[in-house]
Amino acid sequence: MNRRNFLRSSSLTGMSLSALTVESFLSPSGKAASAGKAAAAGSRTVDHDFPLQEATIDELQQKMASGEYSSVSITKMYLRRIEAIDKKGPALNAVIELNPDALTIAAALDAERKADKIRGPLHGIPVLIKDNINSGDKMMTTAGSLALEGHIAAKDAFIVGQLRAAGAVLLGKTNLSEWANFRSSRSTSGWSSRGGQTKNPYLLARNPSGSSAGSGSAVSANLCVVAIGTETNGSVVSPSSINGIVGIKPTVGLLSRSGIIPISKTQDTAGPMARTVKDAAILLGALAGIDPDDTVTQESQGKAKQDYTSFLDPNGLKGKKIGVEKSFLTGGHEGVLALFQEALALLKAQGATVVEIDLQKQLTDANAAEGAVLQYEFKDGLNRYLATVTDAKVKTLADVIAFNRQNSNRAMPWFKQETLERSEARSGLDSPEYIDSLKKLLTTRQIIDDVIRQNQLDAIGGITNGIACCIDLVCGDYRTGFGFSGPAAMAGYPHITVPMGAVMDLPVGISFVGSAYTEPALLTIAYAYEQASKKRMVPAFIDAPAPGLPA
Repeated sequence: MNRRNFLRSSSLTGMSLSALTVESFLSPSGKAASAGKAAAAGSRTVDHDFPLQEATIDELQQKMASGEYSSVSITKMYLRRIEAIDKKGPALNAVIELNPDALTIAAALDAERKADKIRGPLHGIPVLIKDNINSGDKMMTTAGSLALEGHIAAKDAFIVGQLRAAGAVLLGKTNLSEWANFRSSRSTSGWSSRGGQTKNPYLLARNPSGSSAGSGSAVSANLCVVAIGTETNGSVVSPSSINGIVGIKPTVGLLSRSGIIPISKTQDTAGPMARTVKDAAILLGALAGIDPDDTVTQESQGKAKQDYTSFLDPNGLKGKKIGVEKSFLTGGHEGVLALFQEALALLKAQGATVVEIDLQKQLTDANAAEGAVLQYEFKDGLNRYLATVTDAKVKTLADVIAFNRQNSNRAMPWFKQETLERSEARSGLDSPEYIDSLKKLLTTRQIIDDVIRQNQLDAIGGITNGIACCIDLVCGDYRTGFGFSGPAAMAGYPHITVPMGAVMDLPVGISFVGSAYTEPALLTIAYAYEQASKKRMVPAFIDAPAPGLPA
């Protein structure tokens, strides 16, 4: 069950560039691919000849190897892009804070390159991370909440340490749906009290989805090469689909969660967000690792891969058998259904066998149990996280609720905090209700495994979600049909979404789901589909009147 559905049923800060100015950034010195529909009626003035437009990790590595670019020059170009596109122009508002040390980091990595020390494919590559992930530097970690404004983490999250060790440049942090979309049943995705509202780079009046809204919008708009999001249920794959990019929600246990503001120890995971399957695979390999502070990562011993790109085969669909969720074959938006049928035809043309399966209807008990599990685990996990924080105004979930009430004009101008309050009303993890609910939730694993085994499947496919809804701070998000994040999220299983096309300039993704630690097989399928379909579309930043459709 999508967390948005569960919720319905039960001032930008830190933008310091130190002494930098836009004029100090490297002048554009090259051309990139055309933005396609950039000239559509209503589009804002945007530099669609941005030299790093749609640049991949491999391309940037080639530029740095040849000496045409350096990590410093690349970082400067992205900083300039953020200033022009995110803060001015379309004002996407995807980046909540920039790293004042980004250029210093880039310069150090350039020095390493000059000394022939190349750490790997991410060496010198700028990366954005979501603002619920600790970074032991000068940037805040707040989950978008004013209650945590000013909190500077004492040390990096484990995955941030992995990122630094891989040679990436931590460019900044992205905005998100406050508390990772776990605050209200009437919230607007992509809005936080600290960061404001993030926009969809395709149609600015449309919602970028959440909770990793900023990461999705930023990657799509070419504000960075790749970014990191987090997901409990849909928060990586949904904004990836809505923003026309690739998103990987890995098996819970492949990536450490220590140092990430939690919702659920059962379902939480970080995940790569990129414009290509290969870039997402590169980032996934860099982030994976066993962390003594997150015992579930022990389960990845012998299963995690350092290089997931070795599984990328353009002919990887030949001989594969994919089960298609039959509930997505009828009903819903006709444009999305047409895209899905086109995708299924392509899968078959590339040598895959497609069979209908009926997975969603088997998850009724798990869907009903998920809400209680998340509320119990959120209270327990957040209280544990806040107990380690020495510089915040709040020390418990109860403190957060009280802060929001005392500062309601700023903290809750559009919607309230029913989900926080319901979570606070829960008891501990020894509650019989929690134990029973968790057992029901975890039946999802056996159900998925049985469907895969009985049908001899290599993956399960479906429509990631519907098209983007309009931004509506008064009434909150509304459903636009479909949604396939629930099964993999509840099971803790891997899920990859790839662009499938667009309906009236609004992207839609196709999903591939598998059993635990089947990322290699899913990447093979996703890459082969991506290479055969080529459905990634550069956003046009169309600023049309609500409901956001082009003239």
